Amino acid sequence: MNFHFKTLGCKVNQYETEGLREAFLRFGHTADSSLEPDVIIINSCTVTAESDRKTRQMIHAAKKSHPGAVTVLTGCMAQAFPEESKITGADIIIGNRNPNRIIEAVNRYTGERYFEIGEHKINDIFTALPITDFSERTRAFMKIEDGCNRRCSYCIIPKARGFVRSRSLESIRTEASSLADNGFCEIVLVGINLSAYGLGSEYNICDAVETVARVDKIKRIRLGSLEPDHITDQMLKRLSSMEKFCPQFHLSLQSGSDKTLKRMNRHYTADFYADLVRRIRTVFPDAAITTDIMVGFAGETEEEFNESLDFVKKIGFARSHIFIYSRRPGTPADTFENQIDNAQKKRRSDIMACAAKESERQFLKSQVGKVFPVLFETAKGGVLGGYTPNYTRVTVQTNKQLTGQILPVLITDSADTYCIGKIKA
Repeated sequence: MNFHFKTLGCKVNQYETEGLREAFLRFGHTADSSLEPDVIIINSCTVTAESDRKTRQMIHAAKKSHPGAVTVLTGCMAQAFPEESKITGADIIIGNRNPNRIIEAVNRYTGERYFEIGEHKINDIFTALPITDFSERTRAFMKIEDGCNRRCSYCIIPKARGFVRSRSLESIRTEASSLADNGFCEIVLVGINLSAYGLGSEYNICDAVETVARVDKIKRIRLGSLEPDHITDQMLKRLSSMEKFCPQFHLSLQSGSDKTLKRMNRHYTADFYADLVRRIRTVFPDAAITTDIMVGFAGETEEEFNESLDFVKKIGFARSHIFIYSRRPGTPADTFENQIDNAQKKRRSDIMACAAKESERQFLKSQVGKVFPVLFETAKGGVLGGYTPNYTRVTVQTNKQLTGQILPVLITDSADTYCIGKIKA
């Protein structure tokens, strides 16, 4: 059979799709996007109502374009909203508790609609389909953690992903070695609540970074999104001692207003967050701080929004993902009073996005005059593109074939979303 894969959502979903693809290849199937599919697997996201809409639209488009193909719905929407998933028209609907069940369900499919959603349990163990390849040729994601115990009032993901569980260090080492042998020199460690890695054990995220760093062919290690209150000075000190660690910290903010953070059930204050950024920049002077910012949360007053806006301007983020609060049935915030209308949400999103963009411009300007090792990933029309350790995109004009190499680059100028440089002799 020939499979097509479609993925919505985060880096964890992207990793899991790659794991499924490789698993089906091991069963002797093909995954050639240029050929007509026998099976279309849609790995869904459900973090917002818009994510659900895109999933439904994707299933509809798949059935219209390829009426003879079997459609499979998996991922977070299927797990969190099983009843709603049933009316999407997908032929096979299976949750994300055990990814191996997807392979079995497809292999045994006889034409009768199949539905299976296993409930997450507190004693679940970490499961992942191992990968040896990835869509990007220099950088690969590696899922090392799943689930979340935080229970933020707006978030449906704990229902979709279950409780925190962590990958063994030995499994991490094995996959890192396999990826390195296949030409990858940078690993991005990802998880649903990555900074909770090792919860309930004697190890933490630093141990995972050290494990990957011991693989000789891996030159760089990055971390995905982190919860601010999980980051300690001891962790920062350990990370700073690892030459391969890249100082890009994606610290999920959500709001710069303490009142809003409290209603969100976030576990820190704006002052704590600002102090953490200060401490990170003390240890890592060239660190990039990136974040997620929510606007229009239930009950967010104009005063609270302006507090958040001022906070974002003060911190000076390298990049920010601005998103509008989306009500999710089954979460506490869905029942909160004083929900914000869509016009107000859109207005606040536009204002916040402008402030975030200016902050990004200022960060890029601050990189000018510095020299960074750049891992080159793309080459087109005499222009090489790559990234510094702090994940600043850099372009260099040259006709040399240098993709996959790490070379020192002097940053000479900045644009809206990237820097311009020249390779140092």
